Amino acid sequence: MSDIDMQDDAELIQEARVWQAKSWTARVIKNEDDDGWAVAMYKDGEAEPALIGPWTMGRDKKNPKPLDHNAFNTLVKTASEFVRRHEQQLHASLNKSLILSHIDTDYKICLQIIPDDEGASAFLSAYTMFDEQIAKVKVRPDFKLSQASALNWIQNDFARLSSD
Repeated sequence: MSDIDMQDDAELIQEARVWQAKSWTARVIKNEDDDGWAVAMYKDGEAEPALIGPWTMGRDKKNPKPLDHNAFNTLVKTASEFVRRHEQQLHASLNKSLILSHIDTDYKICLQIIPDDEGASAFLSAYTMFDEQIAKVKVRPDFKLSQASALNWIQNDFARLSSD
């Protein structure tokens, strides 16, 4: 282990109610909804927890079970999977595509929505089946990509849409 690695490990908190490692922090907290306990998993640099879940009571039935290495590793795996699924769902909601044929040609039509605090933007693109982009136009972020809207765009020679 290098001096930096040893220094990083020394700075990590690994206590009964707070455990840090692998770019994550687990905090055992009082469950606001009942008399039990919960654990909040924070990714380093994030102010909000990525995941909050119930936590086991200790043997005294009053205090939480202390965090340990094995429990923390399980929590990291669960929180990482949760974050990954959330990112996949977000990507899927912002990027849609379909394939359709028109006059003996297959097209891949893609809608990409780009979120922004000041207002989202969106683009509709057409590709050949060899992934060559043949058209791209700006559309409204609420544009609904469907077989009908894509076919209409193709039939109008990929013209800029009036709804943007």
